[in-house]
Amino acid sequence: MYKLTVFLLTILMSVSVLAQQTQVQEPLVFKSQEQQERFDQLTKELRCLVCQNQNLADSDAPLAHDLRREVHELLQTGRNDEEIKQFLVDRYGDFVLYRPPVQTNTYLLWFAPLVLFLIGGLVIRASVKKRTALFNANKNSND
Repeated sequence: MYKLTVFLLTILMSVSVLAQQTQVQEPLVFKSQEQQERFDQLTKELRCLVCQNQNLADSDAPLAHDLRREVHELLQTGRNDEEIKQFLVDRYGDFVLYRPPVQTNTYLLWFAPLVLFLIGGLVIRASVKKRTALFNANKNSND
């Protein structure tokens, strides 16, 4: 019975290891060094859609592999960087860009930090004025 249990556990562990294998990605071949540099720059400017704050160049997610292959194919067809970015934005939205454009639908994204900073400054200023007034009132009452 012991040997059968060990055998079954060995088989189950082997199957789990095989289930975790990933598909080997073929290396991307470029026509020139300039094209590879453009690819590298583009994949650094584009966001992986399934990772948290990781660009396509750094991500190892299966979708990132697919998107890198797609960017490679678009480069091979002769599209420029803006056409490639626009193709991906049309397909996936502005989220695919690390630096989304300033548009009416992204005003909150661009200007909320500034507004929050200004509000924080006003709160601090009011707090300092109030404390100064209380300190001066206490100082005058002690004299």
